[in-house]
Amino acid sequence: MPIIRNNQYKPPFYLFNQHMETIFPSALRKVKGVQYERERIETTDGDFLDIDWVKNNNSRLIIASHGLEGSSDRPYILGIAKLFSQNDWDVLAWNCRSCSGEMNRREFLYHHGFTQDVEEVVQKAMKEGYNEIVMVGFSMGGSLTLKYVGENGGNLYPEIKGAMAVSVPCNLSSSSRMLALKKNKFYQNRFMRKLDIKLREKEEQYPNLIEIKPWNTFTDFHEFDSHYSAKIFGYKDAQDFYDNVQCYPHLKNITIPTLILNALNDPMLTGDCYPESVAEQNKYIELELTQHGGHVGYLQKGKKHTYAEERALSFFSKILNKS
Repeated sequence: MPIIRNNQYKPPFYLFNQHMETIFPSALRKVKGVQYERERIETTDGDFLDIDWVKNNNSRLIIASHGLEGSSDRPYILGIAKLFSQNDWDVLAWNCRSCSGEMNRREFLYHHGFTQDVEEVVQKAMKEGYNEIVMVGFSMGGSLTLKYVGENGGNLYPEIKGAMAVSVPCNLSSSSRMLALKKNKFYQNRFMRKLDIKLREKEEQYPNLIEIKPWNTFTDFHEFDSHYSAKIFGYKDAQDFYDNVQCYPHLKNITIPTLILNALNDPMLTGDCYPESVAEQNKYIELELTQHGGHVGYLQKGKKHTYAEERALSFFSKILNKS
């Protein structure tokens, strides 16, 4: 589809650069009034996932996927849950392994392409009997969402009507290089610190699983992933890991209406994270590029909901009204 170049969205005046647009919503935004019902589901490989529901006996459901080291309690997930539940949708917000407040059982955590868990969640949703299901993901959750709908192609469950990804690193190599820049290392180091804590706890569960090194001995995510992620998941090195788990190669196979919303000033995205050529060739993909928004930001002056949340509601409403 043609690329949507959105010059209309503008952040509040006090979010005066890409870092403020990214950090302020993450650290200070509060979303109140969402009451989850938690359910634990057992995975086919002997682990568990904690999923959080907002149920109002609706026939349509949105599945929301969080970002790296996020959870269903992040404000961008709560914002989706609140907006959609107020507009006649049920909500399923799920937590990746180790992200619900309790360490998972298996020797590995999760990654940007760990779609076997997305399938577990979708199967659970299918058993609930929903007629119409849509999927939204933020950052890493967007990667999971896009990879899932792409790798399944025309074999998706017919109940899944559409997908949306926000601030998604479609190409992990490009994103890794962006995070390694001096001006963006704040984000990289924050992720590595949080993952370091979990990896040390995982090593207590599985002694000698992998050599634990202080997070600050790694200069960038490429080194970090070569030492940890690639080895744990059976890849040669970080590049091999990125090439095999990222969503980019699967975008061409998407066969349901899909919106990718990425900001051009996102401090974590560059290059093929903005998949313009793929979107132009795939009639099912809308790629919307905004000048502002930061990474999973999109706050709006005088509004409780972000532009991304309102855009999701309008996009999915349009899809279902056509079907």
